[in-house]
Amino acid sequence: MVSNPPPNNEHIDEQMVKMEVNLDDISGEWLGYVMDVLFEAGANDVFYTPIYMKKNRPGILLQLLCSNNNINKMKEILLKETTTLGVRYYPLTVHRSERIFTKVETRWGTVTVKQGVSNGEVFQSSPEFEDCKAIAEQHGIPLKKVYEQVWKALES
Repeated sequence: MVSNPPPNNEHIDEQMVKMEVNLDDISGEWLGYVMDVLFEAGANDVFYTPIYMKKNRPGILLQLLCSNNNINKMKEILLKETTTLGVRYYPLTVHRSERIFTKVETRWGTVTVKQGVSNGEVFQSSPEFEDCKAIAEQHGIPLKKVYEQVWKALES
């Protein structure tokens, strides 16, 4: 296992904006498309939550996080690409723990592992899905076997 040295900064607090719209008249296909467009335009995160709206109608709460300088671009996409007539947005602070990237060798190949660091210690490890998926497909093995190999390598 190869690790990057621990970073100098333990965390980053970022000022961001959370934007949201309620939707009760949009198809699932459109929602997938809108998510892709928002990410391509620079959204940091996009997510959906099922909600109940006026007259007990089922709907979707579309929420996204973006940087302050992306507000107008995100607002334009939400108004043009969804069925909403308005957008709510408000500032928030996002705490991001410092991350390091480690390369782990498995018997089938190398997997990158993202690790969260606090006070100089790793508190979270997450194998990169795309690396694990590629190995599983290339070798015709279950994805969970690749993950098991990565976890074993991290423990040793």
